[in-house]
Amino acid sequence: MKTPSSPPGAKPADGPAIRIGALAPLTRPGWVEAGQHLLAGFELAAGMLNDTGGIGGRPLELLVRDTAADPQRAVAAIDELDRLGVAALVGEYHSVAARAAAARADALGLPFLCSSAVLDALTERPTNQVARLAPAQSHGWRIYADFLLGAGHGHIAVAAQPSVYWASGTGILREFFAPRRGTVTELDMASLTPAAMCDELAGLGATALLLLVGFPEPAVSIVGAVRRDPRLTGMLIGAPAGQPEFAEWAGLLGEDGAAIPFLRYLPEHLGQFGARIEILLRERLAEAPSFVAFEGYDTIAVLAAALRAHGTERARIAESWPSLAVEGTRGEIRFSRVPDIGIWQWAWPPVQVVDRDPAKPERFRILHGGWK
Repeated sequence: MKTPSSPPGAKPADGPAIRIGALAPLTRPGWVEAGQHLLAGFELAAGMLNDTGGIGGRPLELLVRDTAADPQRAVAAIDELDRLGVAALVGEYHSVAARAAAARADALGLPFLCSSAVLDALTERPTNQVARLAPAQSHGWRIYADFLLGAGHGHIAVAAQPSVYWASGTGILREFFAPRRGTVTELDMASLTPAAMCDELAGLGATALLLLVGFPEPAVSIVGAVRRDPRLTGMLIGAPAGQPEFAEWAGLLGEDGAAIPFLRYLPEHLGQFGARIEILLRERLAEAPSFVAFEGYDTIAVLAAALRAHGTERARIAESWPSLAVEGTRGEIRFSRVPDIGIWQWAWPPVQVVDRDPAKPERFRILHGGWK
């Protein structure tokens, strides 16, 4: 089912609103800049939709709730949104909050279109209620590991904090490197200061250090410590979770934040539609939109397609995921079942490994990828 384009001269929607619950991290310890970009994508898509007639003359109303990356707060928000009669849920950036949200949505029979969280096991059991736009962590991080190995980094260290997300990432890296005679050494940042971590790293023989930690701290302090330690000259710092994508990274680290490869989910070149949306997102954000802003826009575009075709009944929305084919900003979006992924999954968004150019940190260099 292709998404129809809005008819020319369509009137703004003015019927009873269709309520949609929108989850995003908008306060600390959540990654606020990611939440703001996600929300900008939601709001742009919903505004454009409402300006051209909405869904059968009914506007979308976004009921935004701040998760602050807190699973319990996400669940409480969903319970409130359920009482308010939302037709569906969208959003969330942090995997730990999204996993709690997915479980609660499944229990309530509430369709949830997850925008940005990548944890493979987003639900403990297979469900038809949940679909996801972001690639599964195992898919993206294997591409990242392939980049590291191709660049000659067979022995890597990971500076990791305790988290199901970071533990999952470490496991994916170990599985990739082990059969290729590579090694992954974990440095526990729950017990190490950045200086102590540098002491351990200096004796490992690793050529790359990956940041599997929160932002801004301890990520910023770790980068500063490594950059200034003469024993670690030439050490590649990597951030597969995408911390350097956002302007705050460059603002806090300056030149130290360049040449740190990370994952982002954009094609090498946006098509005509994606380029038009990029301009509008840039105007709304007053800065370059991250891939998360595109995920936000695509989320509402997909949900609008489901609502047009199947109405606002929750069960029918959830049933629609496998039948959708939607023009997104980064390609056509279709959902399927992927082995070991218990939800409906877009397989796959484009994936790149990029970094900030040391000569011009506001510019990104594509190092590896553009894969589907």
